[in-house]
Amino acid sequence: MEDYRIRIRIFVFIIISVLTVLFGRLVQLQLIERETYSTEASSNAVRDNRILPARGVIYDRNDILMVDNEPMYTITITPRYFDETKVPMLAEILGVTDSLVYDRLKKARRWSAYQPSTLQRGVTFDVLSRLEENRYELAGVGFEIAQRRRYHTQAKAPHALGYVREISQRLLEQRREDGYRPGDLIGIAGLEKTFEEEMRGQVGSEFTLVNTYGRPIGSYNSGEDDIQPTSGYNLHLTIDSQVQALAESLFVNKRGAAVAIDPTTGGIIAFVNSPGFDPELFSERVSPETWDYLNNSEDKPMFNRATMSGMPPGSTWKPFMSLIALEDGIITENSTIHCPGAYWLGGRPFRDYGGNVHGNIAVRRSIQQSCNVFYFTLMMRMDVDRFKWWANQFGFGERVAIDIREQNPGLMPDSAYYNRVYGTGRWTAGYSINLGIGQGDMLVTPLQLARYIAAVANNGTLHVPYFVQELRHPETGDVIVPEREPARQIPIKPEHFQVVRDGMKLVMEAGTGRGVQLPDISSGGKTGTAQAPGGKKDHSLFVMFAPYENPQIALGVLVENGGYGATQAGPIASLMAEQYLTGKIADLPNRQALIQRLMRLQSEAL
Repeated sequence: MEDYRIRIRIFVFIIISVLTVLFGRLVQLQLIERETYSTEASSNAVRDNRILPARGVIYDRNDILMVDNEPMYTITITPRYFDETKVPMLAEILGVTDSLVYDRLKKARRWSAYQPSTLQRGVTFDVLSRLEENRYELAGVGFEIAQRRRYHTQAKAPHALGYVREISQRLLEQRREDGYRPGDLIGIAGLEKTFEEEMRGQVGSEFTLVNTYGRPIGSYNSGEDDIQPTSGYNLHLTIDSQVQALAESLFVNKRGAAVAIDPTTGGIIAFVNSPGFDPELFSERVSPETWDYLNNSEDKPMFNRATMSGMPPGSTWKPFMSLIALEDGIITENSTIHCPGAYWLGGRPFRDYGGNVHGNIAVRRSIQQSCNVFYFTLMMRMDVDRFKWWANQFGFGERVAIDIREQNPGLMPDSAYYNRVYGTGRWTAGYSINLGIGQGDMLVTPLQLARYIAAVANNGTLHVPYFVQELRHPETGDVIVPEREPARQIPIKPEHFQVVRDGMKLVMEAGTGRGVQLPDISSGGKTGTAQAPGGKKDHSLFVMFAPYENPQIALGVLVENGGYGATQAGPIASLMAEQYLTGKIADLPNRQALIQRLMRLQSEAL
């Protein structure tokens, strides 16, 4: 009898213990971890099918469509429902290797077992049809209609517009909370990156009931919980696509850059880098060989030369030197400096170009004839710290708040720089004299040159350059004007700017730029030739503004190893300005000769 009671007690204890454990687990599931498991259970029964919004499109300053979207089929995979034994079959249909499918399946599972992830972008309708034919053997495999960028104009401007491509794992981890998933497209460079949030739009959702095999069986809650997508904002740029296309064609087989700016606003009219690349490459998966060329080849096609390629400005610097010397009272507009063909310093000659002897020369003619001795003398009369201060006033040696992010501020030396590099007390005027002619320890970019000449053209207003005039929503009509830093006034008297513009006009009429003067349009310009390291051919530079009386365009052009400034950079700048101001290139012998010369130089470079 006693044994019976003991067995009863043990049995009751076991029953109570089991019930206690079950009750505790029930409390954990229903109360403590309710949100976690209800979400997972919902994911098993209800699928959130994303509806991707239309990415904002891009227009030029004349409302010409440059970039929009075209639909494409994207294959997705939901790991929870997919049978891995079907990988060979799926790979064969997609035309890829088994290992590639395994790899993407692994990444998808790591992201979410219950949510679709991108498996293959841009498949053909034939591939989609074969997948649909084998739907019951390929549970968990679906598709969505995505989009890719489509480019409409000959102007590509890849370093300005940037490009979109599939989001990387690193970015995905950073942007997960923003609703990005594996396989999504994201702006990687240029304006596509800067305005990613505005251009992407808001993703929509269509909720669908699915069975245990992941196959849809109907709409969830009659579609009342569905969310419609919202398109992204369209970009309306200041770029003129026709000027951009012309400039890109003139830079074929050249290394260099050109920037054209509206001197009344700071809006960028053209932004050319060469060699460049076709952003349409990124509409598909980029092969390792292509990616290696883009990033590691000697041509450096992804390098933004317009904002990053710092080099000496050569004689394009002489208008700057004239302005600051006039403002600081080092010279007047009529005072002269004697040029015997060389400036002697410490027994060493600093020669004029070609040993030219200009005699007594004033500032206007010194710009016209590009007299080195005149500017050696100015630099010798100037403090190097004051020199740098003035350079900073024109935006040299500083970053600018432009709406693309990659920039080289360049280099403008001062006494602290020379002390650091050469040793305190160990440098002399012989180190800084070359600054007067735009040589020596100084670096500028084509963007900085164009901005500086725009300020010369408009009497000293230094605008912040920009690409985006406004963002406009295609559905609501809402307009966003990007915030821009206000322009600043360079503290130089208007009459001094007028003297320098007169000299630049003489360059175009009877100086080194006369061969590239615009037909029936007066302009101001300055050629430049910058020394290249390693014994290579000099760099060709040219700056100009036009029309002379009412400037509407200012340009800075660089052709690496292009020789004398009027040989390559000058013709490119002149033709760009003519296209912008008149809408065409005149059918005149001298204008066609410029094009033929550039084409011939392109052929020689092949």
